[in-house]
Amino acid sequence: MSYTVQREELSQLEPEWREILPRTFHPCVFISPTWLRTWWEEFGGDHEPLLLSIRHGQKLVGVAPLMQEDGHLTFAGDTEICDYMDFSAVTGAERAVLTAVLRSLGEEPWQELALWALRDDSPTLKALPDVCADLGLSLETEVEDVCPRVSLPGSWEEYLAGLNKKDRHELRRKLRKLPQGGQVGMETLEAPAEVEAGLDDFLRLHGAARSDKAAFMTERMARFFRRIVSALAREGLVEMIFLTLNGVRVASVLCFRAEGELLLYNSGYDPAYAGLSVGLLSKALALQRAIEEGHRRFDFLRGAEPYKYDLGAENLNVYRCVIRRA
Repeated sequence: MSYTVQREELSQLEPEWREILPRTFHPCVFISPTWLRTWWEEFGGDHEPLLLSIRHGQKLVGVAPLMQEDGHLTFAGDTEICDYMDFSAVTGAERAVLTAVLRSLGEEPWQELALWALRDDSPTLKALPDVCADLGLSLETEVEDVCPRVSLPGSWEEYLAGLNKKDRHELRRKLRKLPQGGQVGMETLEAPAEVEAGLDDFLRLHGAARSDKAAFMTERMARFFRRIVSALAREGLVEMIFLTLNGVRVASVLCFRAEGELLLYNSGYDPAYAGLSVGLLSKALALQRAIEEGHRRFDFLRGAEPYKYDLGAENLNVYRCVIRRA
């Protein structure tokens, strides 16, 4: 049986796409119908969608969420708010899906195809050089960013033992100092109604933490955050965590669930409590909770901020691959 590629409307393709997602490489929220639909409705107006289905016989085996503008094709989305991207391809069919997509795009008027946010361990990234060579396409690949991650052991004490001596000492010292600010508490919101009710405090703390975060959170971006977090909470994929002192929310962490992983998407804290390191400690305590929940990895997502390495993270490279017709 051959592989066929055709254009689709999201509303028509979504049920089948959701069925294959659990059988694809790293089915995280950024590569999902929910994310694509919400991003497109808020930010996609200047681009033309190009959503492709790839079938083997009658069975859906892959989805290519693309968009085009002025002869340029890219993944649908943007690097400001999407940390990982890829084709949705059933495990074992990744090379065939990639080949079918690139062949079908020969009928489209494009000069450049940019596949950004491809993880270092992506089957797409590994297959691209050979597939492009077979199809007479040129390929340029560069490191776009890093996503520091922590592989989680079975207990908090094992995690602490795995840190280097200096970082372990500093983390323990900060945890001992934290009660000077009042009774320490942690709130974890998961139910959709609770998450939606917590969004005001999350956005307040996010904007207060740094001037660049406040500038990033425009009215449009805040609307997107509210919509996507509410939608993902209804799918059971959100953990909103608040560090409290005497019942006051002083730091926040927003995490998304993936298979066996917790992804730290964004955070914030009240600068009035900066002397107690509430920003760092809210993340450390979220990491502790991930260990207790049995997750195998805690992913800090994009950016090489020093605190991530203080908490024991190691880099996963994320690549941008530009394909051109020879």
